[in-house]
Amino acid sequence: MQFAIAIAFLVISQVAMALLTKKPKNNITFKDFDFPVPDEGTPQTVIFGDVWLGEWQVLWVGNYFTETIRQKQKGK
Repeated sequence: MQFAIAIAFLVISQVAMALLTKKPKNNITFKDFDFPVPDEGTPQTVIFGDVWLGEWQVLWVGNYFTETIRQKQKGK
């Protein structure tokens, strides 16, 4: 009897959590990020090791894709 009550409580709480959770936006674009980029002609600093700089710039940002990743899986 207690086991059935615990299972019912678990199911009810999971359904309530799924209904009350905010859904994330899927329309994030690259323009939503604010990366400091250098102007044309700004010399690029090459650094080997750890160092603190007064100014920093982003020369390259990773590959951001908005497509879903679909992969076929064999076995389990």
